[in-house]
Amino acid sequence: DILTALKEHPDAWTRVDTILEYSQNQETKYYALQILEQVIQTRWKVLPRNQCEGIKKYIVGLIIKNSSDPVTMENNKVYLKKLNMILIQVLKREWPHNWETFISDIVGASKTNESLCQNNMVILKLLSEEVFVFSTGQLTQTKAKHLKDTMCSEFSQIFQLCQFVLENSQNAPLVDATLHTLLRF
Repeated sequence: DILTALKEHPDAWTRVDTILEYSQNQETKYYALQILEQVIQTRWKVLPRNQCEGIKKYIVGLIIKNSSDPVTMENNKVYLKKLNMILIQVLKREWPHNWETFISDIVGASKTNESLCQNNMVILKLLSEEVFVFSTGQLTQTKAKHLKDTMCSEFSQIFQLCQFVLENSQNAPLVDATLHTLLRF
Protein backbone atom coordinates (compact mmCIF):
# COMPACT_ATOMS: atom_id res chain seq x y z
CA ASP A 1 0.00 0.00 0.00
CA ILE A 2 1.42 3.37 -1.07
CA LEU A 3 0.35 5.26 2.06
CA THR A 4 2.01 2.76 4.38
CA ALA A 5 5.21 2.92 2.34
CA LEU A 6 5.12 6.72 2.54
CA LYS A 7 4.54 6.70 6.29
CA GLU A 8 7.42 4.28 6.87
CA HIS A 9 9.89 6.20 4.69
CA PRO A 10 12.41 7.89 7.05
CA ASP A 11 12.29 11.19 5.15
CA ALA A 12 8.52 11.29 4.58
CA TRP A 13 8.13 13.96 7.24
CA THR A 14 10.17 16.38 5.10
CA ARG A 15 7.33 16.34 2.55
CA VAL A 16 4.55 17.07 5.05
CA ASP A 17 4.61 20.83 4.42
CA THR A 18 4.15 20.31 0.66
CA ILE A 19 1.29 17.86 1.22
CA LEU A 20 -0.43 20.24 3.63
CA GLU A 21 0.00 23.23 1.33
CA TYR A 22 -1.19 21.63 -1.90
CA SER A 23 -3.68 18.96 -0.87
CA GLN A 24 -7.36 19.87 -0.82
CA ASN A 25 -8.30 16.56 0.82
CA GLN A 26 -8.73 16.68 4.61
CA GLU A 27 -7.92 12.96 4.99
CA THR A 28 -4.64 13.42 3.13
CA LYS A 29 -3.75 16.40 5.33
CA TYR A 30 -4.59 14.41 8.46
CA TYR A 31 -2.42 11.54 7.25
CA ALA A 32 0.47 13.95 6.65
CA LEU A 33 0.06 15.27 10.19
CA GLN A 34 0.21 11.69 11.51
CA ILE A 35 3.57 11.31 9.77
CA LEU A 36 4.83 14.49 11.42
CA GLU A 37 3.47 13.43 14.81
CA GLN A 38 5.26 10.09 14.56
CA VAL A 39 8.57 11.84 13.84
CA ILE A 40 8.08 14.12 16.85
CA GLN A 41 7.28 11.15 19.10
CA THR A 42 10.08 8.89 17.91
CA ARG A 43 12.92 10.96 16.45
CA TRP A 44 12.71 14.43 18.02
CA LYS A 45 15.85 14.03 20.12
CA VAL A 46 17.98 13.01 17.14
CA LEU A 47 16.77 15.73 14.76
CA PRO A 48 19.14 18.66 14.29
CA ARG A 49 18.15 21.65 16.45
CA ASN A 50 17.35 23.83 13.42
CA GLN A 51 14.88 21.22 12.16
CA CYS A 52 13.18 21.07 15.56
CA GLU A 53 12.88 24.87 15.55
CA GLY A 54 11.55 24.78 11.99
CA ILE A 55 8.89 22.18 12.85
CA LYS A 56 7.89 24.15 15.95
CA LYS A 57 7.47 27.42 13.99
CA TYR A 58 5.66 25.63 11.18
CA ILE A 59 3.11 24.02 13.53
CA VAL A 60 2.51 27.30 15.37
CA GLY A 61 2.03 29.09 12.03
CA LEU A 62 -0.52 26.50 10.87
CA ILE A 63 -2.41 26.73 14.15
CA ILE A 64 -2.58 30.53 13.91
CA LYS A 65 -3.65 30.35 10.25
CA ASN A 66 -6.41 27.85 11.03
CA SER A 67 -7.72 29.48 14.21
CA SER A 68 -7.63 33.21 13.47
CA ASP A 69 -11.22 33.41 12.32
CA PRO A 70 -14.31 31.46 13.42
CA VAL A 71 -15.31 30.21 9.95
CA THR A 72 -11.88 28.78 9.12
CA MET A 73 -11.67 27.29 12.61
CA GLU A 74 -15.05 25.58 12.22
CA ASN A 75 -14.32 24.34 8.69
CA ASN A 76 -10.97 22.85 9.75
CA LYS A 77 -11.80 21.67 13.28
CA VAL A 78 -10.56 18.07 12.86
CA TYR A 79 -7.35 19.30 11.22
CA LEU A 80 -6.89 21.98 13.91
CA LYS A 81 -7.48 19.45 16.70
CA LYS A 82 -4.68 17.30 15.25
CA LEU A 83 -2.39 20.34 14.95
CA ASN A 84 -3.09 21.16 18.61
CA MET A 85 -2.19 17.60 19.64
CA ILE A 86 1.04 17.79 17.64
CA LEU A 87 1.90 21.06 19.38
CA ILE A 88 1.38 19.30 22.72
CA GLN A 89 3.82 16.57 21.59
CA VAL A 90 6.35 19.30 20.74
CA LEU A 91 5.77 21.05 24.07
CA LYS A 92 6.39 17.83 26.01
CA ARG A 93 9.83 17.79 24.44
CA GLU A 94 10.64 21.52 24.26
CA TRP A 95 8.96 23.30 27.14
CA PRO A 96 10.29 24.85 29.28
CA HIS A 97 14.01 24.30 28.51
CA ASN A 98 13.93 25.11 24.77
CA TRP A 99 10.79 27.25 24.78
CA GLU A 100 10.81 29.20 28.03
CA THR A 101 8.40 31.84 26.71
CA PHE A 102 5.63 29.47 25.60
CA ILE A 103 3.08 30.47 28.26
CA SER A 104 3.72 34.20 27.86
CA ASP A 105 3.68 33.78 24.05
CA ILE A 106 0.30 32.02 24.04
CA VAL A 107 -1.19 34.44 26.59
CA GLY A 108 0.00 37.44 24.55
CA ALA A 109 -1.32 36.01 21.27
CA SER A 110 -4.66 35.25 22.91
CA LYS A 111 -5.33 38.94 23.49
CA THR A 112 -5.16 39.75 19.78
CA ASN A 113 -8.12 37.76 18.47
CA GLU A 114 -11.08 35.91 20.03
CA SER A 115 -10.94 32.88 17.70
CA LEU A 116 -7.23 32.47 18.30
CA CYS A 117 -7.85 32.90 22.02
CA GLN A 118 -10.52 30.19 21.94
CA ASN A 119 -8.12 27.72 20.32
CA ASN A 120 -5.32 28.77 22.67
CA MET A 121 -7.61 27.92 25.60
CA VAL A 122 -7.99 24.45 24.08
CA ILE A 123 -4.19 24.17 23.82
CA LEU A 124 -3.73 25.24 27.46
CA LYS A 125 -6.37 22.72 28.55
CA LEU A 126 -4.66 19.94 26.57
CA LEU A 127 -1.28 20.88 28.02
CA SER A 128 -2.70 20.83 31.54
CA GLU A 129 -4.27 17.40 30.93
CA GLU A 130 -1.02 16.10 29.50
CA VAL A 131 1.02 17.41 32.43
CA PHE A 132 -1.31 16.65 35.34
CA VAL A 133 -3.45 13.72 34.17
CA PHE A 134 -1.79 11.71 31.41
CA SER A 135 1.91 12.16 32.25
CA THR A 136 2.13 8.90 34.20
CA GLY A 137 3.91 6.32 32.09
CA GLN A 138 4.54 8.70 29.18
CA LEU A 139 7.17 10.91 30.80
CA THR A 140 9.94 10.22 33.26
CA GLN A 141 9.03 11.18 36.83
CA THR A 142 11.64 13.94 36.75
CA LYS A 143 10.30 15.40 33.49
CA ALA A 144 6.69 15.16 34.69
CA LYS A 145 7.57 16.91 37.95
CA HIS A 146 9.47 19.62 36.08
CA LEU A 147 6.50 20.23 33.76
CA LYS A 148 4.08 20.33 36.70
CA ASP A 149 6.30 22.77 38.62
CA THR A 150 6.67 25.00 35.56
CA MET A 151 2.93 24.92 34.86
CA CYS A 152 2.17 25.86 38.47
CA SER A 153 4.73 28.67 38.50
CA GLU A 154 3.23 30.16 35.32
CA PHE A 155 -0.39 29.58 36.27
CA SER A 156 -0.95 33.21 37.28
CA GLN A 157 -0.52 34.28 33.63
CA ILE A 158 -3.05 31.68 32.52
CA PHE A 159 -5.47 32.65 35.29
CA GLN A 160 -5.19 36.35 34.39
CA LEU A 161 -5.98 35.52 30.76
CA CYS A 162 -9.00 33.45 31.82
CA GLN A 163 -10.17 36.27 34.08
CA PHE A 164 -9.69 38.80 31.24
CA VAL A 165 -11.82 36.66 28.90
CA LEU A 166 -14.57 36.06 31.46
CA GLU A 167 -14.78 39.78 32.29
CA ASN A 168 -14.63 41.10 28.72
CA SER A 169 -15.98 38.59 26.20
CA GLN A 170 -19.54 38.01 25.04
CA ASN A 171 -18.36 35.17 22.77
CA ALA A 172 -20.08 32.03 24.11
CA PRO A 173 -17.69 29.45 22.56
CA LEU A 174 -14.70 31.39 23.92
CA VAL A 175 -16.21 31.65 27.41
CA ASP A 176 -17.00 27.91 27.28
CA ALA A 177 -13.42 27.04 26.23
CA THR A 178 -12.10 29.31 28.99
CA LEU A 179 -14.23 27.63 31.65
CA HIS A 180 -13.11 24.19 30.43
CA THR A 181 -9.49 25.35 30.62
CA LEU A 182 -9.91 26.62 34.18
CA LEU A 183 -11.57 23.34 35.12
CA ARG A 184 -8.37 21.48 34.15
CA PHE A 185 -6.30 23.43 36.66
